[in-house]
Amino acid sequence: MLLTVFLGSLIGLVMGLTGAGGGILAVPALVAGLGFSMAAAVPVSLMAVGASAFVGALDGLSKKIVRYRAAALMAALGSLTSYVGIALARIMPESALMTLFAFVMLLAAWRMARGTQQALAAGVPQPPKSCMIDPGTGKLRWTPRCAATLAGIGAATGLFAGLLGVGGGFIVVPAFKRFTNVDMHSIVATSLCVIALIAIGTVATLLARGTPITATGWYFVVAAVAGMIVGRLLAAHMPAHFLQGAFAAIAAAVAAILLLRTYMPGVLT
Repeated sequence: MLLTVFLGSLIGLVMGLTGAGGGILAVPALVAGLGFSMAAAVPVSLMAVGASAFVGALDGLSKKIVRYRAAALMAALGSLTSYVGIALARIMPESALMTLFAFVMLLAAWRMARGTQQALAAGVPQPPKSCMIDPGTGKLRWTPRCAATLAGIGAATGLFAGLLGVGGGFIVVPAFKRFTNVDMHSIVATSLCVIALIAIGTVATLLARGTPITATGWYFVVAAVAGMIVGRLLAAHMPAHFLQGAFAAIAAAVAAILLLRTYMPGVLT
């Protein structure tokens, strides 16, 4: 019971702080930490991540830091391309996909860590951005280039989600940071909104099909939501460079988990 609450809370806390990490960390936590089978862990993970992201998105919306139009566009494209990813996953070697994604995560971690160092250094030039905030309105300028960039991020998010069964945050957060000048707090909140929008359909389908979730599973879900609430409260008082550093650390950990799953599967089973 205590371990269940601890692991669920940790998953929610990570999501609340970084806007990512839920799905890819929840399954190993359930399998290796709580003894779930993979078949039983997946629906619990989806439920925990979806419910936590929904709560986090509501918090971001209440604070008016969610770029909701951008989130809606990315979620819409992601929902479409996820089917392509699922189809490709049936014909492509899983080990190659996992290895590729692990290196993508390591690259994202490195870029975020470097961005943290640049943020702490004065006078470091930043790369040009495709989507810029209008100083007058505080909203994104919806140019054709910006719309195409956000659509591309959404499409990539859905493709990787379908290919590897991972959440969208690990694509959305670094890509949004790279191509927009949106602040990190808003990026995290927007990522949670994207995850919530994509998860709603999946979770609704699970419930409609009567997918069984044990009492332990529900404890995990509730704890994850509680962890999300704590994470969002803490994130509001943490500097952006700390959140970037936290994302970099979690992304590196996820890369390690993916490589272990691929080349040393017994470690996580």
